[in-house]
Amino acid sequence: MTGTAEVLARADRDLPLSLARLKELLRIPSVGTDPGFHAECRRAAEWLRQDLEAVGFKARLRETTGQPVVLATHASPGLPSHAPHILFYGHYDVQPADPAGLWESPPFEPHIRTGRDGKDAIYARGACDDKGQLMTFLEASRAWLSVHRRLPFRLTILLEGDEEGDSGHLDRFVAANKAELKADVALICDTELWNDRSPAITVVLRGCICEEVTITGPRIDLHSGYYGGAAINPATALARILGILHRPDGRVAIPGFYEGVKPVPPAVRKQWAKLGFEADRFLGGVGLSHSAGEKGFGMLEQIWARPTAEINGIWGGYTGAGTKTVLPAKASAKLSFRLVNGQDPRKVRNAFRKFVKQRLPRDCRASFESQGGDNAAIAVAQDSRWIAAARRALKDEWGEDAVLIGSGGSIPVVESFRKHLKIDSVLAGFARDSDNVHSPNEKYDVRSFHKGHPLVDQGDRGIERMS
Repeated sequence: MTGTAEVLARADRDLPLSLARLKELLRIPSVGTDPGFHAECRRAAEWLRQDLEAVGFKARLRETTGQPVVLATHASPGLPSHAPHILFYGHYDVQPADPAGLWESPPFEPHIRTGRDGKDAIYARGACDDKGQLMTFLEASRAWLSVHRRLPFRLTILLEGDEEGDSGHLDRFVAANKAELKADVALICDTELWNDRSPAITVVLRGCICEEVTITGPRIDLHSGYYGGAAINPATALARILGILHRPDGRVAIPGFYEGVKPVPPAVRKQWAKLGFEADRFLGGVGLSHSAGEKGFGMLEQIWARPTAEINGIWGGYTGAGTKTVLPAKASAKLSFRLVNGQDPRKVRNAFRKFVKQRLPRDCRASFESQGGDNAAIAVAQDSRWIAAARRALKDEWGEDAVLIGSGGSIPVVESFRKHLKIDSVLAGFARDSDNVHSPNEKYDVRSFHKGHPLVDQGDRGIERMS
């Protein structure tokens, strides 16, 4: 199939319409982790279903144990038997917008403006993670179909609403629908560029587990004058335990935490060294100047190939304006653990709980709540024909070689696809490290949205880049 130039021209001409559609989706506050927004999540799913049907897909909502998924298929008539079957994945749920007061414009009222870096970007919650990126692919499909009326491959689109929360919902859906979802490869647009000029394909992902721990002491909050000095303070007990979670050298102090962790091969370490990663610039972009990571490892290794234990939030007692002099009856914290190849998520979770229980002072007890699933780390084969084809397509579009990188983040569905469908994923996204993912003033560069996502073509042409 020829005519990529016509598709690119169509995408150029229709960019204002594409941006308008993206803005419409961004206005829906589909915060998947907050039950108060569940109706909005369903509204976002229905919006996507209708949009896909308008493009020519057979699309429907499918129920899961969590938010509904959008499942759409397109099989053009007359495709040869060897035409590949592609599974595209994205998620329509977004992180909470808190703290709302730090946004320069309302988080669910998308604005396009020039950022401090001089680049035009669309600002909104979900602009980059992942509504803007999934719409990059959908708009690429729209442009191709508007020119050719058919795709050169079989395409299934799977869009979920639980990625930011409990990945177990989608994992169960994939397991229960293996035959329907079976494909040759998965494409995921939820990752980042290497730098402003160079595209990237992510081949290593850390796993993730999340825990909430609550330490309870007295039956009620206590007057700090009457009981202070005599009664146990759960907030103090929690702070002491969290304070010894790391050793002075940055290593996690939980016994057995590093079980199964293997060193990075020298060849891979050498490959990463050639990438020219600027640690000072990486930290400087968020207002920091000193590495606080595990001693003895470079920063790329710290964020791509070493496991972590991070405190995400702590609360207990009175936190309002003014003072209220109490010893709180309980105190809580949320933690996330990023895992690497070789670690067993269940063992790490159990080791953390044991670590806390063994350090509880008398008169205190601990309870735990798992947040999300047990997501293991993933490494994608770098020598697959899909990676090779994606690298050719990305170079064609961006003019630079696509860099093979790791990621400190987690995309649980990659493990689900490998476990249940026996397929690997090509993770090629267009976010930048300055896009404030999960933070106020999240954005997605208009240039990233415009330059678009590669689509797989048939025959020897590999992947056709699309605008």
